[in-house]
Amino acid sequence: MLVFFSHLIFSLMINSILVFDFNENSNLSKWRVIDDGVMGGRSEGSFNLNDKGHAVFAGNVSLENNGGFSSLRYNCSPIILKKHTKCILYVKGDNKKYQLRLKENRRDYQSYTFTFKTNGNWQKIEISLDQLVPTFRGRELNMPNFQSIKIEELGFLIGNKKNESFKLEIDKIEIE
Repeated sequence: MLVFFSHLIFSLMINSILVFDFNENSNLSKWRVIDDGVMGGRSEGSFNLNDKGHAVFAGNVSLENNGGFSSLRYNCSPIILKKHTKCILYVKGDNKKYQLRLKENRRDYQSYTFTFKTNGNWQKIEISLDQLVPTFRGRELNMPNFQSIKIEELGFLIGNKKNESFKLEIDKIEIE
């Protein structure tokens, strides 16, 4: 019986792709914050590690000067999806809505997005990849939902059409 459970646990570990597991030694150099300042806005986001080793994406979103968003992007080596069908986020938010954003090719103009709501506690959020819809500059595109075999960019965005402060802690991101 012990051999069966050991094999099952090993099998589950192989079937999951660890995209990022934050800890006090994490290298954040491939992560970047992009705010609405690229279009003249005044929002400001930051990204760092807290004393527990969790990543923290935090700041203020401002609607001033046609602004309204802050985003965080991670350019990764291509993640080959094969039979993987969902993204798993281990996050703690502030009761606000955030978007998960994926790109098949980091040079694509469109992102594939899914909006999730945080509840103030640590959450395991499972997002089926085929639920991600194509968007560009906040508008949904007339294209099929995410169907790719790879990911080259992953990120988060807050843009709830209001002035607000935000804080999203991230522990781990997996593809399953």
